[in-house]
Amino acid sequence: MNQHRHLTLVAAAASILAALPLSGVFSAWTWLVDAVIVVITVAGVALLVRSLRVAAWIPTAAMALAFLFVLTWMFQSGQELLGLIPTPRTFAHFNTLLLNAGRDMQDMAVPVADREGLLFLSTLGVGIVAIVIDLLTIVVRRPALAGLPMLAIYSVPVAVRQDSVNVLPFAAGAAGFLWLLATDNVDRVRRFGRRFTGEGRGVDAWEPSPLAAAGRRLATVGVLIAVAVPLVVPGSNTGLLERFGPGAGGGLGEGVGPGGAPGRTVDMYAVLSGELNNSRTFDMVKVTTNDPDPYYLRFGVADEVTPAGFRARSPGGGQPVSSGLPVPPIEPAVGVAWRRYRAQVQVTALKMNTLPIYLQPTKADRLDNSWLYDTANQVVYSRRSDSQGKRYSFEYIDPEFTPEALRTARPLDSSNLIQRQFTTVPRNSEVERIVSEITANKQTPYDKVRAIYNYFSSSNGFHYSLQTKSGTSGSAILDFLTNKQGFCEQYSAAMAWLVRAAGVPARVAFGFSRGSNRNGETWTLTNRNLHAWTEVYFERFGWVPFDATPASSVGGVESAWAPDPTRQQNASSGSTPADGLPIPGGPGRDPSAGPDPARADRLDGSSGSSGAPAPEPTPWPVWAALGAAAAALLLVVPALWRTLLRRRRSPHRIAGPRPLAVTTVAGSPDVVVTDESAIDVARVRAHAAWDELIDTMIDHRLPVDPAASPRTTAERLITGSALDEWAATGARLLGQAEERARYARQPLRSDDLTGSLRTVREAIAHRVSVRTRLRAIFLPASVLGRWRLAVTEASTRVAETVDQWRESTVRVFSIRRLLPGARR
Repeated sequence: MNQHRHLTLVAAAASILAALPLSGVFSAWTWLVDAVIVVITVAGVALLVRSLRVAAWIPTAAMALAFLFVLTWMFQSGQELLGLIPTPRTFAHFNTLLLNAGRDMQDMAVPVADREGLLFLSTLGVGIVAIVIDLLTIVVRRPALAGLPMLAIYSVPVAVRQDSVNVLPFAAGAAGFLWLLATDNVDRVRRFGRRFTGEGRGVDAWEPSPLAAAGRRLATVGVLIAVAVPLVVPGSNTGLLERFGPGAGGGLGEGVGPGGAPGRTVDMYAVLSGELNNSRTFDMVKVTTNDPDPYYLRFGVADEVTPAGFRARSPGGGQPVSSGLPVPPIEPAVGVAWRRYRAQVQVTALKMNTLPIYLQPTKADRLDNSWLYDTANQVVYSRRSDSQGKRYSFEYIDPEFTPEALRTARPLDSSNLIQRQFTTVPRNSEVERIVSEITANKQTPYDKVRAIYNYFSSSNGFHYSLQTKSGTSGSAILDFLTNKQGFCEQYSAAMAWLVRAAGVPARVAFGFSRGSNRNGETWTLTNRNLHAWTEVYFERFGWVPFDATPASSVGGVESAWAPDPTRQQNASSGSTPADGLPIPGGPGRDPSAGPDPARADRLDGSSGSSGAPAPEPTPWPVWAALGAAAAALLLVVPALWRTLLRRRRSPHRIAGPRPLAVTTVAGSPDVVVTDESAIDVARVRAHAAWDELIDTMIDHRLPVDPAASPRTTAERLITGSALDEWAATGARLLGQAEERARYARQPLRSDDLTGSLRTVREAIAHRVSVRTRLRAIFLPASVLGRWRLAVTEASTRVAETVDQWRESTVRVFSIRRLLPGARR
């Protein structure tokens, strides 16, 4: 096959592989079908024109013209000639599609549906990238530059997705890029001529060369690093835009609060669990309001339910708050009071893309056009700004309902959009049984909600604690209903789940409890005041808040339609809670004054009838002592290992028969073993004593020549260390014993080896510095050297195994098999 044609096909395949990351943007695969049609069309036209051997720029021009025709055919306005030839109305239609795509990108969250404007935009982008890749590869002959348009496609899902991007499409795009580079390299080699080795043997273009092998290794390592780094580096797997995600716990430092990048979804549950468990308290928001009894300041909702719980969605739609807010419909009704108030907010340490407001805002000031109002979620959000350091004011309506008024609300029709959207929950037979028992004989939606609300009281065993318990049911909601221990996160989600299961719309709201830090009309809200509660929708009344979390544990606000069930039960029976503490709003205290300030904001569960004592933080001296003990243990390990080795080598500890027959060497005082049953034991003892002497010399940094004989080594030790007469005699004895154990038929008798070894070791220790002596004890070079050698040998074996596996894998799955002319 002509190499230009082959490169054209490879460039087209690489273009399709590079477009695969867009699968993370769309919910269906229609975009891929359109992209494949466009790429096949332009590649086919390029192959046809290049077969005519025309100028290099003509195939590119033909590809662009074919792309225009196929784009016109796929996205027709109805005014084209023959359905293929564009007219001015066609380009106007294209402009409309691009404008629609821009609006969809602002209003819709990924993954998006098959909207015509978005499909047109993706098809246009993939077609342009395919033409550019072909141009850079065939005409300019710089295929490495083709990685830039490929990267442009990959950056789209990375920039718009809330969660991490799947690595498989990226790996496919990288494989296509490497395939393109390899094909171009082979084409260049074949154009240059045939390769030869140093011996004159001809080498096929696909046989590996050192340079090519190095390139493949670098490419493989690069792809692996690009895929692996986002998985192990905290925060790098959430896209180009910073996002506050699940699992982020702990404090955020002075002046820094939970948040996320503009236009992204913040994991509200991560905010709660992280900040409530923070050991430090810091101010986050200050709000000044003329409302004498304000409810909770809110900044988000979670209304999507998965088997794991509720999840917040990205806010969308709406209009700029600077142009006015929609006034909620207010219908006069008995038992309903609508009061207007004004609030000023100063955000000090809260960084997110939504602003804290009260539930029913009617007007906002000192906010620019980047801030929008989501009427469905009733939140103010921005795609370009964040809440950090914002100062603004707004007017709002604070409604008050009586239970009798809410009982007049009728169930919503099954076809109602709110009923369909906010009553769906995963099926769980045990949860449904609990809901049926709680709401038995309850006729109105409010009575069902109130029964569920009262279910989460301390009389049913529920208590507040930041220390949650895990369960074995496999369902988070069922585990909480069983263990009956948790904080606002569990209470709000559990109540919303049960209310939905009862057929009443519900969602979870996030914000700040009121707390008790008040100075006149100004409330200072800290990270301890972060809170979650439940909002229930009633016909004609809208969203009404219910806080199932015990008010005494979070500084909560009681309401006429949702009073504290524990207080009501104890008040009716004239009793006090089990812990004997006074009841907030109980006798001797005005119920309208809210929770007892002395007990408000006790989010650590340290007191209160519904709080479980949290474990005291471990003081730093304990951690310091534990760290010192661990360091000491690590320091002692080599010394302990050396001591055990010395004991095992001691000649008198090596078991064996005593020699029955010995003799004296002629002309020498040495006594050798002639008993055959004891010869082997004598050799082992001599070798052990000599090995211990050599390790002692190494530990004390004395020179050791492995090639020297035992006699020579002993004499050098005597001379170099200036051993006294007794130590010198012992060193010579050890050398002679090792020498005879190596080379003679009859080894030396080992009765004096242990004493000689001890004498030489003590003499060496007295002739070196204190520093050397301590290093010999705690950091023996003989032990550390053996460990280092063992690690080196193990790593070498692992590297050889991996290299053998890599070579066998490359031979089986080599990309060379996909190209023509390759050797099989």
